[in-house]
Amino acid sequence: MDAISSLHGLLVRVLVVPGSSRDFSVYGSSVMSVDMVPSLRRESVDMVPSLRRESWKFIHQRHHAHHASMEHDEVYIPKTRTELGIPKETKDKRIDYTEYFGDTPLWMLILLIRQQLLAFPWYLFANVSGRKDYPKWTNHFNPNAVFFSDAQRNAVWASNIGILTILMITMKAIDMFGFGTFVRFYGIPWLFVSHWFVMITYLHHTSADLPHYREAAWNFQRGAAATVDRNFLGWQGRFFLHDVAHFHVIHHFFPQMPWYNGEEATEHLKKVLGPHYHRSDEPVFTALWRTYNICQFVEDDGNILFYKDKEGRMNRSVKANQ
Repeated sequence: MDAISSLHGLLVRVLVVPGSSRDFSVYGSSVMSVDMVPSLRRESVDMVPSLRRESWKFIHQRHHAHHASMEHDEVYIPKTRTELGIPKETKDKRIDYTEYFGDTPLWMLILLIRQQLLAFPWYLFANVSGRKDYPKWTNHFNPNAVFFSDAQRNAVWASNIGILTILMITMKAIDMFGFGTFVRFYGIPWLFVSHWFVMITYLHHTSADLPHYREAAWNFQRGAAATVDRNFLGWQGRFFLHDVAHFHVIHHFFPQMPWYNGEEATEHLKKVLGPHYHRSDEPVFTALWRTYNICQFVEDDGNILFYKDKEGRMNRSVKANQ
């Protein structure tokens, strides 16, 4: 895994970003131009992260409609105290959190690398980190999965046929050029595509400063504001990633707005949101390590929730008037 492969993965991600916008008909209403062309481009260069093409379009839309909802969001849903098997803490009963979060930094690094390279395929195949009330092994390739409507099933079948076609072409390429060449020029760069995708989306939606809401407190505006803009790789991130990492909050409020209007629109949104607008200029790899170590779980009770760290501490308090 060298720097060339990492750059290769980032450049492939360049082709993926515009395709994500077509999930919200940013480019128009024509089915042929909006759905087919970006989809074919994505599946040909990105394959597994784009194994989701049609299915993820529908899930992506649901994610935007329910972001930061503990009950109805589709991904990056925090684990609760009970789900991790941590007893409830009281004034008279202190918890030794090292029994639950006592892993060494080296092991945490291994787990973080696993997340970066494999979390997205796991999510697609087994709904890992996804909505908790779905049946076990719910996946994005089953047209009969619980999150697809009858009107969407044919599109998922069509997407699966496209995926199988790309897999057949890939197998033919392995026969022609050899497995080693395939791994170097496709396999390893694909892992970096997965890494960049997970890193960007994880850091957009995960922070000790961002709330999650239970149903009694959630609404669309609160959910859309529970994201954070990040200075992702400086000018390189703005150029290669079409500003989507720098201006993500506005995308949640107005998903049909083209990415190239993100910077200007964000300036107006900041005036409206005031202190509820979140932005971080922390170096993203530092932020990734810190966030992965700090954001561990949320409480079982309460309607406005913030992540707690490995010592059971919350980064911020819920104000009484919220």
